[in-house]
Amino acid sequence: MAAMKNAHLAFVVALIAAASGPSVLNAEPVPQAERTPVDVRRTTLLVRDIERSLPFYRDALGLKVVYDEQIGGGTGPDGRTQPPTIRLVLLRANDTFIGVLGLMQRLNVTHPPVKPLVKPQAGEVILVVNAKDLETRFARIRDTPGITVATAPERIEYPAPGGQGTIPVLFSAVYDPDGYFIEVNQILGSAAGTVPPGTASAAQRSQQR
Repeated sequence: MAAMKNAHLAFVVALIAAASGPSVLNAEPVPQAERTPVDVRRTTLLVRDIERSLPFYRDALGLKVVYDEQIGGGTGPDGRTQPPTIRLVLLRANDTFIGVLGLMQRLNVTHPPVKPLVKPQAGEVILVVNAKDLETRFARIRDTPGITVATAPERIEYPAPGGQGTIPVLFSAVYDPDGYFIEVNQILGSAAGTVPPGTASAAQRSQQR
């Protein structure tokens, strides 16, 4: 049954890709004239147990661990050895500087229980990941311990900037072991900001005919 579902999902994605035209597959810097001195460097999630988080972020999503250290230990004012207070793991996808994901665990403390799994409200976080192989990767995500599926992969369309057609996306969403709401999507058209204003992509033009 699972094999039939995966085959059906792959078939649906193939049809969507054929209808939507080529997708933007790789990130790239904006033109030099549009650059600013500021980058969104990293997002850090406070988690209860990093070892429980890694099977999702490292193994299911495939992010690479580039840093894993315990922080805050040393010698206290009284000369006694102090244990570390934080473990910090940094993971990256395809860029060595921006878009890094941090997992931070405060050590030797009692963490509050996970809140009920409901869609995020003001003051909470939605983390969005793009997976070019979502149709084959989602089964691995779904089967990861501690993961709760909110939405299985389905096609949705966002309005493109300036009313120039739509941005088709294969959308899915899950809750991680700490209750964070994670969108795992596959952009099937042109991402917002990659097409000059007033210019429709080939996929968007075909939808307008």
